[in-house]
This record gives sequence, structure tokens and C-alpha cells, in this order.
Amino acid sequence: MFMRNAWYVAAWDHEVSAAKPFGRILLGEPVVMYRRGDGSIVALEDRCCHRHYPLHQGRIVGDDIQCHYHGFTYDGSGRCVRIPGQAEIPPGARVKSYPVVERNHWVWVWMGDPALADPARITDFHWLDDPLWRAKGAVYHVKGSYELVIENLLDLTHLSFVHQSTIGNSATAEAARVRALRSEEEVTVVRWMIDTPPPPTYVKAGGFTGNVDRWQFIRFDPPCFVRLDVGATDTGRGAPERKTAAFAAEGQLPGGIEMRNMNAITPETASTCHYFWAQAHNFLLDKPEVTEMLFQQIDTAFRQDWEVFENQQKWIDLDRNAPRVDVNADAGQLAALRLLRRRIAEESPLPR
Repeated sequence: MFMRNAWYVAAWDHEVSAAKPFGRILLGEPVVMYRRGDGSIVALEDRCCHRHYPLHQGRIVGDDIQCHYHGFTYDGSGRCVRIPGQAEIPPGARVKSYPVVERNHWVWVWMGDPALADPARITDFHWLDDPLWRAKGAVYHVKGSYELVIENLLDLTHLSFVHQSTIGNSATAEAARVRALRSEEEVTVVRWMIDTPPPPTYVKAGGFTGNVDRWQFIRFDPPCFVRLDVGATDTGRGAPERKTAAFAAEGQLPGGIEMRNMNAITPETASTCHYFWAQAHNFLLDKPEVTEMLFQQIDTAFRQDWEVFENQQKWIDLDRNAPRVDVNADAGQLAALRLLRRRIAEESPLPR
């Protein structure tokens, strides 16, 4: 069901504090997070070993966490260090601990074998805190499978119908030149819309008055990361020659705008997920109102997607054997799900 030997985004950095424990279910496992006095983050099983009360309902005591039910206290390794009224602590009194890394304003938790938790394997989202970019994002709790979100991001023909007021227009579905590129490590969908009208968000961001050459480079990295290199220039300014590969150029293109859309979709259960996303731009960096405008535009669009996911999930749950028909535009999402499922199948079963 899930790929476990991987880093997953568990929270935004501002969600985890030293004042109160923070709980979230990841891949079907309850996880509690809190900060020690030095600011470092602890991630533990959110289930007291005594009577399974959720630890996020407790409190932080120094660098430890105390269960609200009977006062069992655990250190950052998950070992019980105090039982009220009892000096001897049973050797099995502990909870699971998870490797955790704070990077690019996200809190990353390794959900598999701790011995394999290499921070070098964390997917690159440097645009979230790169000084040459400005970014803002959010997190949604979606009552839909994380695979539905992945599919949505890898087939952008839906922009023409779901997001006409912001980032979509008819050209997104009818005039796109599309290629799906596959490797053993990732899937990339390359989309070009040449000499077409810009959608409303692009007009607001770039001030375009005529047609544009617009690109959407979409990269999927298993298990659940989708990064988009998107933008547009006035048509005929050489964008297709300059942008020959996804993420190849990060400078401002003449007569245009360039943005990054970043997505980390962490499964909660088989049919719910935590959808972390952010939008970044590398133009007009001295104008915070541009960052806010882009965030509001994408937030409007993604909330429309959120509704789509939850409607899909309701109908899937009614009949999980209902057939689906695939079309040409589905090539990228199908390749991504095949890669994900192959990675899941390759993992050895881990003790739960």
C-alpha cells in the first residue's frame, strides 16, 4: 500500500513547537512531534505504551513528553524515563522513534527501517527558502487517496475545466504539445503551449497583453513528490530554445515569468492524505504582494482540486471494481503510478 523506506513531509516547521506536542497520522501510523529546548525536533509513536493514550494530548516536560492519562514520560529516543509512583521501569516501556530532519521549512520523517534513513535522499525543495525566490504554501487534509493527487498533478488538461478563473484556459487541453519521459528514478511530463492566450493568473503576474509561449515541466519522484517548473514569455522570445529541460534554467527569462509549484502528498490512510504545497516565483522579489497574490490564486485553484479528490474518493468507495478508461493525456500519471507500485513491491516486508 505504501512505500516505507522513504522520507515523507510530516509538517510545516511552524506547526511543531516546544509549547505543545503536535500529532499527525502518517502512512497509518500515529506520530507525535515536538521541539526540545535547543529547537531540534523529536518524532515518536503517538501512542503511550501503557494504555495507548495519544501522546500529543499530553505535555512537554523539559526535553521529554508526558502522557496526559497516567503521567508516563518519554525521552527523545522513545524510552520511558518516569512512571509516577514506581521507581522501576519495565525494559519494554518505550515507544517507537522516527528519524527526523528539518529542511526547506518542512519537517521530514523517515517511516521505514531507521538504518536506511539517509538525509541525502530527501527530495530537493530548495525554492522554499532560496534567497533568489519567494514562496508561500499551505497544507490540506484531503479525504482522498494520495494517488488521486499525484494523478491530478501529472495530467494538467483538467486546468481547462476546473481552473478557468485562475491558471487554466482552453489552450491547456487543446493546444498543448506533450511528452512523457520515464526513467528508473522519476517521471517527467513536458508540456508546451505555443502562441496561446495566457490564463488569468499569468496576466496578473506577468502583465501579458498578447499571446505567450507557456511551459509546464512536471517531475514526479517516488513516493509522493511532484515539482512543477512553469512559466511563460511573450510569444516568439525563444522560450522553447532556452527551456530545453525541466528546471534547467532558473534565471529570469526576457519578457516572461518563471515559477515553481511544489507538492508533497503524504498518505494518512489508504483513502486520506496530507497535501503540502507551495508556490514560488523569481521575479518582483521586492514585492510581497506578488507572493501573496500568487499564493491566493493557486490556493483558489487547489481548493477546487481538493473538492475533486474528495468527490472521486466517494465514488471510488462505492465501487472499487468500476472500470477506468485511459487516454493519451494519462501517460505521465500512469507511468508515475507504475514506478511507485514497483518501488512498493520491491521493499521487503518490515515489522509493524
